[in-house]
Amino acid sequence: MPVPLHQAKAEFFRMLGHPVRIRVLELLQSGPTPVRDLLAALDIEPSNLSQQLAQLRRYGLVTATREGSTVVYALAGADVAELLRAARRILTELIADQGTLLAELRAAD
Repeated sequence: MPVPLHQAKAEFFRMLGHPVRIRVLELLQSGPTPVRDLLAALDIEPSNLSQQLAQLRRYGLVTATREGSTVVYALAGADVAELLRAARRILTELIADQGTLLAELRAAD
């Protein structure tokens, strides 16, 4: 029996719900990046990064290519970058709304 679309979406967003995976996707927006550069930017254990990259690969959000002894990761498509930009826009609006509410609350005191 196929998984309902809403359940598949929930699983997708759950997979994205890890700060390291989000940060990796953000870093890869700049272009293909060797694992060593991701490790330097993230300051986490190599085994942890490996687990997070495996999840992203499993969902098809990143690709990995070997260049000699170096593994280079890249976003699998432009949709991933667009999803991150959409999340940024939504968060920016939420924070702006919260700032307005906070100002109104402070003014009411």
